[in-house]
Amino acid sequence: MESTLASWRLRALAFAERRLPALTRLRQPEALPIHLDRRRIYVLPTAFGLGLAALLFVMLVGALNYANNAAVLFTCLFASTAGASVFAGFRAMSGLQLVRVHAGEAHAGDALALELRFDPGARGRASLRLQHAAFETAFALSANEPADVAVPLATTHRGWIGPGRVRVWSDYPFGLFRVWSWLHPDVAFLVYPALERSAPPLPAGEGRIGEQQQAGANEEHAGLRDYRPSDPPRLIAWKASVRHDSLLVRDVERYSGEALTLDYAALRGLDRETRISRLAAWVVAAEHARLAYTLRLPHETTGPGLGADHLRACLRALALMPADAHG
Repeated sequence: MESTLASWRLRALAFAERRLPALTRLRQPEALPIHLDRRRIYVLPTAFGLGLAALLFVMLVGALNYANNAAVLFTCLFASTAGASVFAGFRAMSGLQLVRVHAGEAHAGDALALELRFDPGARGRASLRLQHAAFETAFALSANEPADVAVPLATTHRGWIGPGRVRVWSDYPFGLFRVWSWLHPDVAFLVYPALERSAPPLPAGEGRIGEQQQAGANEEHAGLRDYRPSDPPRLIAWKASVRHDSLLVRDVERYSGEALTLDYAALRGLDRETRISRLAAWVVAAEHARLAYTLRLPHETTGPGLGADHLRACLRALALMPADAHG
């Protein structure tokens, strides 16, 4: 029964969106912030609300038939309370603002973690729900305290992806009416290529490992720089740090010799997406191994370099390779 009612509700909404321009316009992306006002908030009775309406109608007919004034008064009081609940639910939605949409980093096939920041304004918002595809979550907002709501976004391919339409709704306070609105923020996030599973080892590079070990063997002749949180503890130059009263590390990049080259054209015999996935896996592996590397793509070369910024630049270049790239 519940699945039948849900299916009927979805068909009714789809029909309404086709026929009513006020609903159809919300399919278009909108610039942030998005403000919910009375022109974009919609109300429909729930199955429970329709059942209660039928019950009140039967009660009213019975009370009038038997001329029972107390029953008529009770029915009218009950109906007025149910009707007033529409305004309570509308008030919970009206004035709500979506002010920011933020996302982390993700590779194709992983879930992209979206964070939608809502500003409740001067009053609190109770019993709100957010629905995106098959995901649904409940949240509440305190007055004058913007808060983030986390939403996972499935990714199937590399490149730019938008969150699409998100539905915010509430059946506050009694579950008799569903008050809802659509949010379609005009934002896009970059999804990195999928990492090839069981990728082969990194290609050999000229002298980079031996020279890095040699540079780490003697602190007196190693280039030093300030410590960064991402540096492994094994690179800390303890003697030099004591002398300078600050934490220093050996700059292995200055002794890395010729950087490791990851070349798209060298991966002959593989299709385009497999090449991109393998290069993405190699870029991540080289970063974890602290090996300076260069990424060479058709019409673009990134590096040599090492570090989080260089890693993101390489993954971005791979993610934005055109669909008709050839090598």
